[in-house]
Amino acid sequence: MSELSPIGAQLREGLRRLAKAVVVITCRHDGQRFAMAATAVSELSMDPPSLLVCINRTASLHEPLSQGADFCVNILHSSHSEISAACSGKARGEARFAIGEWCATAEGCPVLEDAQASFFCRNEQAMTYGTHRIVIGRVEAVGLAGEVDPLVYADGRYLSLGEPVGD
Repeated sequence: MSELSPIGAQLREGLRRLAKAVVVITCRHDGQRFAMAATAVSELSMDPPSLLVCINRTASLHEPLSQGADFCVNILHSSHSEISAACSGKARGEARFAIGEWCATAEGCPVLEDAQASFFCRNEQAMTYGTHRIVIGRVEAVGLAGEVDPLVYADGRYLSLGEPVGD
């Protein structure tokens, strides 16, 4: 791995302060299931309903999404840190689905049954920028489960939401 430039090192340190919900992005491609934990996911538009995901070009999910595979964004519950760890590199391939209760959409895309929210997306557009592939997915279906209590990642560790602040 190459050494980061001074601005790259500062960027990395600054981003440790950006708390984000942890998701697992999944897809099915050529008969194989793929899963990857991520925080580089964002809502893009309500009209059309869409999400944006950023995938490192070295990730196993990169090739299927680059070839147009539809995908699901599963927001993890605070109790899902083991699922995140498995999908962050602790496990490979199909072993990433050994933890958690997984089902599939009619199209075969893996969905975590008790995810805080699951968004099934049609792969609509993509572009490469630097080390990542940016993919825009049109949200076709949404599933919700449980009370709002997402798994959060900040400063290199998992957190859960604390008490509300203010009104």
